[in-house]
Amino acid sequence: MRSHFCGELNESHVDQDISLCGWVHRRRDHGGVIFLDVRDRDGIAQVVYDPDTVESFEVAEGVRSEFVVLVKGIVRLRPEGTVNREMPTGEIEVLGKELRVLSAAETPPMQLDEYSEVGEDVRLRYRYLDLRRPEMAAKLRFRSKVGNIIRNFLDSNGFLDIETPLLTKATPEGARDYLVPSRTNPNKFFALPQSPQLFKQILMVSGMDRYYQIAKCFRDEDLRADRQPEFTQIDVETSFMDENQIMEIMEAMISHTFESMLGVQLGEFPRITYAEALRRFGSDKPDLRIDMEFVDISDLMRSVDFKVFSGPANDENSRVVALNVPGASGLSRKVIDDYAEFVGVYGAKGLAWIKINDLSKGVEGLQSPILKFMSEDVIESLLAKLSAKTGDIIFFGADKAKIVNEALGALRVKVAEDLGLIREGWAPLWVIDFPMFEQTSDGNLTSLHHPFTAPACHVGQLNKDPVSALSRAYDMVLNGTELGGGSIRINASEMQRAVFKVLGIDDSEAQEKFGFLLDALSYGCPPHGGIAFGLDRLVMLMTDSSSIRDVIAFPKTQSASCPLTEAPGVVSNTQLRELNIRLRDSKPSEKLN
Repeated sequence: MRSHFCGELNESHVDQDISLCGWVHRRRDHGGVIFLDVRDRDGIAQVVYDPDTVESFEVAEGVRSEFVVLVKGIVRLRPEGTVNREMPTGEIEVLGKELRVLSAAETPPMQLDEYSEVGEDVRLRYRYLDLRRPEMAAKLRFRSKVGNIIRNFLDSNGFLDIETPLLTKATPEGARDYLVPSRTNPNKFFALPQSPQLFKQILMVSGMDRYYQIAKCFRDEDLRADRQPEFTQIDVETSFMDENQIMEIMEAMISHTFESMLGVQLGEFPRITYAEALRRFGSDKPDLRIDMEFVDISDLMRSVDFKVFSGPANDENSRVVALNVPGASGLSRKVIDDYAEFVGVYGAKGLAWIKINDLSKGVEGLQSPILKFMSEDVIESLLAKLSAKTGDIIFFGADKAKIVNEALGALRVKVAEDLGLIREGWAPLWVIDFPMFEQTSDGNLTSLHHPFTAPACHVGQLNKDPVSALSRAYDMVLNGTELGGGSIRINASEMQRAVFKVLGIDDSEAQEKFGFLLDALSYGCPPHGGIAFGLDRLVMLMTDSSSIRDVIAFPKTQSASCPLTEAPGVVSNTQLRELNIRLRDSKPSEKLN
């Protein structure tokens, strides 16, 4: 039906007969001449109808926004003074000769002919209309191209695109599984994969050597702006490569993607350890565009009369840090109180601060309710250690290390956003040398990544001191967002069983849940490792979107529901009987008097 897409027309098409199909983006009647902006997924073209084409002009008078039309006409240059430099097709227009309405449309519940703020509930309920908006269509086109670039890169580097099952067995990967009841195996359940982790490792045992997949994954967890119950993962695994080689090829892949799509060269990917990242930034995914760093001041605070500081300073599991914010001494007390409330969300009991109004006046030039608890010597040492200047403000964190890291780490980012202290551009890095395990609130150990990550030590060392064991894991971070995480995997059953035991999984449970993996490891498993990137998150960053929901065609809400299809929904009793499932009443029965 069409000869061209709307967005591809330009001066090279002048005097050509063309046909377009699309939606009426906007209709304008200018005193006897009707202008239709016709839109398709590639862009918008202006079509002009004048009364000389009587039949088409009458049709044009009756069309409205979002009518689906077929246009035939001749491309011509726009008259002088009417060129629209802001449109890719702004140099030309189409002189309409024919117009046919393919489908009429009711008035849409949201404005589509120009950008407007629309509630997310409306956008997701009428997603098919939301996706017509040029900015949304552009994001899906962008996403498609990113996927193709990554596929082509991996194909050219010898990786095989191999699909893995979606109906599999529940495995412990840190989140709840989505379970699928089996009709043919009564009272048993499949699980939708949180990742293809075990299958891609078995592919390495199988000799596939280099695997990739752009895979659907599922996690039944609480949602945030960068989380969805179903998401898309760029999944990679390779044999006979160490972590340095894997990081190098993944750097090349991401750099190639940014250069191809945005014309951006990411440059060097520095590597910092997990311990260094927490020490300097309070986060294992630091934004290096922000120059502010933590300064540990426990040595200065051990003897002060301020127990809020001296207590943590003398506790090996706590820390006292200072964060100097340049040029921010003018912050009002209300703003500081708001920041105190902000860090409270992360468990901080308050937010101490010192304003440096005039450094030349010594203590007299400072302003803070905590100055009375410190000697002049301590204050002078503090200011020197922080290289403080007139006009700065210093924020403090003093508590258990985890609380200080999370609270002041989040404050570092928020203050930088509020005060415009984030540099433009891109700041990639690798975070390496993660701990193998972290302690839960009940004192047990859990995997920081997953239980198939290889430790950087031998079995004997792991058994002797698991808390101190480091892993061969690595995360790629960009502008404060984790793009992907990976590791060298365990390729010996003895080490895998040792890790399971540290996690409280005995041999019988390990055999029941992971017997197929342990068996595979015993038949000659090559050294191997891999990584997984969140495609949704990558595209969100590259398109400067605020949520991954803006780069997914049909996302779920924060309650994991779909307003468009009203999923999840009720199923019939017949279906439930076939699955041997009987529902419990969700409402507790009322006791009779």
